[in-house]
Amino acid sequence: MIAFRGRSEDPRSHPMEAIGHPRRPWIGAPPDVPLTEDVTAPVTQEAQRTAGTRIIPGRAYGFFTDTTLCIGCKACEVACKQWNNLPADDLALGGDSYDNTRQLSATTWRHVAFIEQFDRERFEGLTPPCVAAGGASRDDVREHDEEGRPDARGLRANLPADFEPWANLTTSEQWSLPGQRWIFMSDVCKHCVDAPCLEACPTGSIIRTEFDSVYVQQDVCNGCGYCVSACPFGVVEVAHDRDGKAHKCTLCYDRLKDGLEPACAKACPTDSIQFGPVEELLQRAQERVRELRQRGIPAYLYGTDGVMEDECDTSRLEGLNCFFLLIDRPEVYNLPAVPKRPSSNTGMGLAASALAALGLTAAALLAFSGGGDDA
Repeated sequence: MIAFRGRSEDPRSHPMEAIGHPRRPWIGAPPDVPLTEDVTAPVTQEAQRTAGTRIIPGRAYGFFTDTTLCIGCKACEVACKQWNNLPADDLALGGDSYDNTRQLSATTWRHVAFIEQFDRERFEGLTPPCVAAGGASRDDVREHDEEGRPDARGLRANLPADFEPWANLTTSEQWSLPGQRWIFMSDVCKHCVDAPCLEACPTGSIIRTEFDSVYVQQDVCNGCGYCVSACPFGVVEVAHDRDGKAHKCTLCYDRLKDGLEPACAKACPTDSIQFGPVEELLQRAQERVRELRQRGIPAYLYGTDGVMEDECDTSRLEGLNCFFLLIDRPEVYNLPAVPKRPSSNTGMGLAASALAALGLTAAALLAFSGGGDDA
């Protein structure tokens, strides 16, 4: 059997396929690969070669999306549409962005957001550093260029005193300076640990799979749309012009069952989208944040239930299986800083309704009693 030479496997992993496909070294192997006669040997999954992980039912899997590595190529969008046989969306530009997809929808389960920060107001609150590069004094630092635009070389974020922003950037990281820059983020369903859409579904169409992903069963969905209003991220959408059912990312459930890495993560050329067990991805993400902060990039995590969530709080959803590394406020990426569950307002709503009913009843009784006295 061919030995796996990628990233090391989890020692807790156990073979998914000890029998049933013994003459192929891994799922999807080309015909010319040597075969094995050992019927008890585990079949090496393709995900082990592409993502460095064995997919095992009962473990939580997800995505770690590092936005600092995203180049906006939209390869993940194309791969998602190709694998899931989704139609192309409107290819016309909207006039205010180079991003033509614009948002997630029933036919766009992956969306690379183009965050084009060119406006002057975006940089309010930034101040020049005390000493510029090369030993220039504060008075010599230009705050704006010849055309009146903010000069990224002379700006410093209002961060804690022990943090020197953008101090040790490499040549390839100059884009992260807060000047005229583009930030990219590949957005997707977050597969919340405690998913509001699953809670709101009246038919049981939305379930949690053996890989801890949130999945919509199309044959059970009645298109009521309760999940649409329940999702705090605006991910789910009902395809009214197609089948009338709710659609969203499935975490490539069909691929996971066959030991394949999700199409979007496999297609990503920079590894901005990383797939694997959530606990392993979280460790990898923390190391990445520490690395970026050492170089002066104000990175933090979004969707980790409190782990390095310096600018947000996703504890009400108990974290996200698909979480992100960000370098700007969550709202910049169209993410709520504190995502809330709609059901959390149920108690207050019922109490308000009860008080309103009591008030109306009291007013009616007073009206009737007052009318009797006049007679």
